[in-house]
Amino acid sequence: MTWAIPCPPQPSLAIVGSDDRFPVRRIYCIGQNYAAHAREMGSNPDQDPPFFFSKPADALVADGATVPYPPGTDNLHHEAELVVAIGIGGANIPVETALDHVWGYAIGNDLTRRDLQAAAKKVGRPWDMAKGFDHSAPCGPLHPASKTGHIGTGKIQLTVNDEVRQSSDLSDLIWSVADVIAYLSSLITLAPGDLIFTGTPEGVGPVMPGDVCVVEIEGLGRLTTRIGQARG
Repeated sequence: MTWAIPCPPQPSLAIVGSDDRFPVRRIYCIGQNYAAHAREMGSNPDQDPPFFFSKPADALVADGATVPYPPGTDNLHHEAELVVAIGIGGANIPVETALDHVWGYAIGNDLTRRDLQAAAKKVGRPWDMAKGFDHSAPCGPLHPASKTGHIGTGKIQLTVNDEVRQSSDLSDLIWSVADVIAYLSSLITLAPGDLIFTGTPEGVGPVMPGDVCVVEIEGLGRLTTRIGQARG
C-alpha cells in the first residue's frame, strides 16, 4: 500500500530517563475539576457531573518551546494541569483498577482562547476552536508511573514572568485520576497512547506575547512555555 499524500508525523512525548518516546493517540481534557476554578467559571462543582473535551494530538508542544500567539483571540489563557498517559486501554474500567491503566504522568498547560470559549458557551456551541487550536497543548516529558508511583497529592503551581497565578494541590481534584479514567472509559474506549489533562485550579488568566509561563508539579519538575508574537 502507498499513501496518496505523505503521512503526517506521529505526535509523541519525551520520556524522562529514556531515549524512547511515547506515541500519542488522542488528548482528552476534563473541564472544571477543581471546585474553586469551577466557581470562578460560573459553575456549581457540587452538582455538575464531569464533562470532557478534546484537543488534537498534534497540538502538543514540548517543554521550552515558544508558542505563537494564536489568531482569532484577544484573551489567551493559561491553565496548569496534571497529565495522565494511558498505557493499557479499556472500556468501563472500574475505579478500583483504573490506576493499573496509567503509564505515566506529565505537566500540561491547557491554553485556551477564553473569548471564543465564552462566545461558544453563550449560544451553546462546541468549544473546539477555543481549546483545540494549533500549539494549544504544551506538555512536558513523561515520568513513568513505575518510577514515580501514582500521583494523587502534591503542589501544582503556575507562574507568569515569575508571578504566581495558580497555586493548589492535586488532592483538591474533585474527580481523582482513577475517577476520571473510570468515568471517561464509560463514554469511550480508552487506548494506549491516550493522554488525559485532568483539570486546572483557580487563577486562570491571560498571557501576552513575551510572557514566560512556568507550570510546576511536585515530583514532576516544571514545564516552561514562552508566548511568541502572532504569526502574520
